[in-house]
Amino acid sequence: MSHKVILVKQENYDQAEIDLAVRRAVDCLGGMAKFVKPDNKVLLKVNLVAGHDVKKRVNTDPAVVKAVAKLVMECGGVPVIADSPGIGNFNNIAEACGIAQAARELNIECAELKEPVKLNLSENYNYSFRNLEAAKLAANADVIINLAKLKTHGQMKLSLGVKNIFGCVVGRAKASWHYNVGLNRDKFAALLIDLYKTIAPNLTIIDGVIGMEGDGPTSGTPYDYNLIGAAEEALALDFWLCKFMGVELEDFALWRAAKAKNLSECDLNNCELSGDFDKDFRFKNLKIPADRSLRLLPNLPFVSRAMTSRPVHVPELCIGCGRCEAVCAAGALKHDNKKLKFNYKKCIRCYCCHEMCPVHAIKFQDGFLLKLAKLI
Repeated sequence: MSHKVILVKQENYDQAEIDLAVRRAVDCLGGMAKFVKPDNKVLLKVNLVAGHDVKKRVNTDPAVVKAVAKLVMECGGVPVIADSPGIGNFNNIAEACGIAQAARELNIECAELKEPVKLNLSENYNYSFRNLEAAKLAANADVIINLAKLKTHGQMKLSLGVKNIFGCVVGRAKASWHYNVGLNRDKFAALLIDLYKTIAPNLTIIDGVIGMEGDGPTSGTPYDYNLIGAAEEALALDFWLCKFMGVELEDFALWRAAKAKNLSECDLNNCELSGDFDKDFRFKNLKIPADRSLRLLPNLPFVSRAMTSRPVHVPELCIGCGRCEAVCAAGALKHDNKKLKFNYKKCIRCYCCHEMCPVHAIKFQDGFLLKLAKLI
């Protein structure tokens, strides 16, 4: 089976140009009418991780969301823009990043993903986790279009199409899943794939016009990838982008988890690349997050922590907002008057505190075995 991946060049967020680029990418897959029928309720699952200004390139750009919504409406579908941020008020976040304004301009709904329901599991898939829940709106949508942002990620190395579906998990339940899988990146990647395969978005479109490099998904810096990506199978799209970003597939936990499940998308020979990018293309001078863990030693708690980077506080940058403590699934840190105290024995190295800090006041420090390995 061949999985088609479309990558088209697009260098700015001019709405007219974005409209054309998104239409072209979707047309290469058969057109929006292939996915959306009249009166379908279509969930546009954006990446709305935090209330950052659009110029920081943290969230799916409103121009891309509008372009997709307009295609859906052309087909008679009813689009609903939605996500479930890990922390913070949904309405405030949607306003801050321009998503709410985009919804008003098109006179469509912008809704928080909430009210968790148990997902129906497929009989034709090898699950690593079986007690899966997601927001009712996602579970009941006629069509799901996954609108991801092209970013690096401090914990998982890259945040692309499959990772974006984790946002269908409601609010603080995300933190619970982080706690349940602990330090094991491959286990978390298996969870992401299980959720992705069960929620099963019909189409994935990735906003890579200006994405992020470095310590993403929120604390990195903007990077001009100059592309719009589209695929019916997000794993195939993610793995081609992984290659273009200069990351070896074996170093990407999502690929390792997919390989362990014997998924056909792991083999890029099964993934047909079309559009404006040659298969040997590579992004230049791209900053990928440093490896924050090693996978060579026994998976014991003490050893795992020694092999993994830990979060550390930068007090001179701290504004005392308390988001780090609020999002910590393990209860591993306490905030008091711009001072943080970490309990590293409890810390699961999910780096949610780093991800949610609005002023980059949490950095990383290598565990001593990881530090030693880098010297060898």
